[in-house]
Amino acid sequence: MMMTLTGYLKVVRPVNAFVSGLTAALAVLIATGRLDGPVPLLIAVVTLITGAGNVINDYFDYQIDQVNRPNRPIPSGTVSLAGARRYAILLFIVGVLLSFGTTPLCALLAVFNTLLLVLYAARLKAVPLIGNLTVSYLAGSIFIFGGALSGTTGELITLPIAAITFLGMVARELLKDGEDIEGDRAGGARTLPMLIGVQKTGWVAFLFALAGIGASFLPYLTWGQEYLVLIALPDLLILAGALQGLRSVDSTTLRNSRATLLLKGGMFTALAAFTASALIL
Repeated sequence: MMMTLTGYLKVVRPVNAFVSGLTAALAVLIATGRLDGPVPLLIAVVTLITGAGNVINDYFDYQIDQVNRPNRPIPSGTVSLAGARRYAILLFIVGVLLSFGTTPLCALLAVFNTLLLVLYAARLKAVPLIGNLTVSYLAGSIFIFGGALSGTTGELITLPIAAITFLGMVARELLKDGEDIEGDRAGGARTLPMLIGVQKTGWVAFLFALAGIGASFLPYLTWGQEYLVLIALPDLLILAGALQGLRSVDSTTLRNSRATLLLKGGMFTALAAFTASALIL
């Protein structure tokens, strides 16, 4: 019994899910400069729906994980396929029901993201570029959740941040696919680098990263010139990562370039810049 309970805890990836919930709360802080309203409820909604998405993703990846990640709860047998399906449905339902205690826009977003998470796991994940766009939207939408709890003014502040997250995530996801091209090919996956090559994928990622840097200037309208100082380092890291990806001709040079690490660092420092701007500017 304990082994099964441990499996059900692990399959939601609790740290990942809870960090998503805390990020939504951080989005409220960025939007308003304080944590007012049903923020704990929002954390619960985002945590539950993210956790459910992790479960349903592992449910549809069961056969692949049997080979690549046999120690995960479903292929290892600590969580059954039927149990995982029921568990995901339960978490989705509870998350959506709780969202009705927040705001209408949050509730609408909870329903939409729930449907998209299922569609992503079942179909879109295997579609080149579309899968990357979907998972990047889902990451960026956490900031939309926070803005939606804060009303129209809050949404206007968090939408550019969601856009920056989305565009930066697309660039990083594409380069990660470029790094993993051999393993993906062996596993029967279809990714953009497999279709057009690592070098051309680097160009696509570069354009998304540039768009993200462009979007990062939008909060200047709210926070002024001091914000531009804070966002300079994140933008430089994102640009450096994108340029490293652009110079990579194959998966080996791409991995050695540390492009995805630079992009990740840029996105984390951008989040710190947004938070600092909301609190001090």
